[in-house]
Parts: sequence; C-alpha cells; structure tokens
Amino acid sequence: MTTLALRRTHVPFWLGVGAAVVAWTIAWFAAAPFAAWLAFDVLGLQAGSHLGEAIAFFLYDVPKVLLLLLGIVTVVTLIRGFFPPEKVRGALAGRGEFAGSVGAAGLGIVTPFCSCSAVPLFIGFVEAGVPLGVTFAFLISSPMVNEVALVLLWGLFGPGIAAVYMVAGLTVAIVGGLVIGRLHMERYVEDYVWALQGTGGASFEMKLTPEDRVRDAWTYTKDLVRRILPYILVGIGIGAFIHGFVPTDLVVAIGGPGNPLAVPLVVLIAIPLYSNAAGTIPIVQALLGKGMAVGTTLAFMMAMTAISVPEFIILKKVIKTPLIAVFATIVTIGILIIGYLFNFLIY
Repeated sequence: MTTLALRRTHVPFWLGVGAAVVAWTIAWFAAAPFAAWLAFDVLGLQAGSHLGEAIAFFLYDVPKVLLLLLGIVTVVTLIRGFFPPEKVRGALAGRGEFAGSVGAAGLGIVTPFCSCSAVPLFIGFVEAGVPLGVTFAFLISSPMVNEVALVLLWGLFGPGIAAVYMVAGLTVAIVGGLVIGRLHMERYVEDYVWALQGTGGASFEMKLTPEDRVRDAWTYTKDLVRRILPYILVGIGIGAFIHGFVPTDLVVAIGGPGNPLAVPLVVLIAIPLYSNAAGTIPIVQALLGKGMAVGTTLAFMMAMTAISVPEFIILKKVIKTPLIAVFATIVTIGILIIGYLFNFLIY
C-alpha cells in the first residue's frame, strides 16, 4: 500500500476524533442550561426549593463530571501511555530514599491505582527491589493525588484548589515514605512477598502508532468510567442531598472555620468510608458550597481515599498490623496538619 493510500485510511479515524472533540465541547457548554430546563421546565420543580435545587444539582453534575472524565482523562492517559508499570518500577528501583520517595509520589499522579490494586502493586514493587519507604510513597500518592482528582478539582473549582490539593497530597506521600523508610519496618512485610524479590521476568515495550495510542487511551477511559460510575453517582447523590437539604448552619457548625475540632472530626467520619477520588469530588463541591473550610474539606477527601478501613483490610494480605498502624498514623497526622495549615492560610 502506498504512503498516500495509508494516509487516506487514517483520515476517517482523525475526522472521528475531531467530531468527538466538537461534540464534547458542545455538551460541556450545554450541560448547565439543559439541567435547569429538565429540572424546572420538564419536571416542573420549583427553583429555590430543597428538592428542586437537589435535583438540578444532580442533573448538572452527572454530565459535567462524566464529560471531564471522558475528555481530559483520555488525554492524560495518552501521556501516561509512555509510563507503563514496568517503567515505573524500573525508574524507582535503586534510588535513594529521598529521591525515590519524591519520584514515587510524582509518578503516583500519572499512574492512578485505587486501593483494590494495592496488593499487586506492593508485590510488584518489592519484586523489583524498590525500597519499602519509596513503595509507600507511591501507594499514598497514587489513590490520593491522581489525574482523576486533579482534573475534576480543576474543572469544578479552578487551578488554585487543584494545585493546593496536589501539593498537600504530595507532601503527605513524600514525608510518609521517608518516615516509613527510616523506621526500617521490613520485618513486618509478609515473608512470601520478600521471597518474590528478584523473580520478575523480562518485560518488553510494544511500538504503538498514534492511532493505537488513541484507541488504547479511549478504551482505558471507558473502562475506568464504567468501574467508578457507581461511586460517582453515589457521590453526586450525596452532594445533591447536602446541596438541597442540609442546612448551611449545620455544615458550618461541624466543619466551618469556627470549629477548632473540625479537621479531626471529619477525618474520623471518613475513615470507615471508602471512595475513590472521583466519588468524593461532588461531596466536596457541596460541602464547600455550604461553607465548610477548604482545609477541612481537603482533609475529608484525603482521609476517605488514603486511610479508609477497606484499604487497610486489603493491605493486611501483604503487610502485618504494626506496619499498617504506622502507615495509618503517619498519613493521618499529615492529613491533620494539612487541614489545619490550609484553614489557617485561606481563612
């Protein structure tokens, strides 16, 4: 096939990509008026009523969050395609504690794994010879500071809040990794995990065309959205309830800047819960809208994604209770400090 013929075969593909971008843009700007029309004109709900505002919030946030995920995560995934797990483990193996922890926390942003991936990730890192502290820096950063959280925070609240969250999360991950590394708690890792060290097979990198990368990114994004959609809908539902029915005075009394115990209180509330970052964003949006302090809200989001009971249950398969306790303590202290710090800086 000639070069001209090959180029012609690519034209329909890229025209489809262009049409998808145009459709995404139109849908983004149409989401707000469509939600208002559907809630108040079609359903006949009263603007300003508790139920009307809750339903309008839900109808607006569902397409808005899904559009952010489908659009921007696809782009970020294209970039992340150059950082497969083998490269991540290879980049972290053999580094010092500080450089490794910083690198691991940074890589956690572009390699978003949820808590359910903690066991295979932990085993893979140990197998590759990555130090324990560096491994924990990645495990803290990846579920808490990933592209999904940053994309949604940026889209809903602007770059300032997104940057604050990223810096705060990276700080917790780096410090947590360094402290765990200095404590030398390798004896609290299950023996069968250490037995796997150095047994990993050789890896190879496939050469992908731009079309292949776009298709793979879109496939990954669709799978991601399908897996986290229940969390998103539940999160938006809770956010809609808070937005429409929960009195502003109650939220301010619990989590406002006037309550000195607000940060530890919301962390305690979050620990028994679990959600990925995408599921917490609508709740965060509603809480901020009701007057909860920014630092308190960020602490709630971090605790729900990084120190939840379900994650500890999963990690118990590869590490022993003392190491889990140290991990939880360090991350909790970091989250509390960040919550109070940003409450002080912003208010």
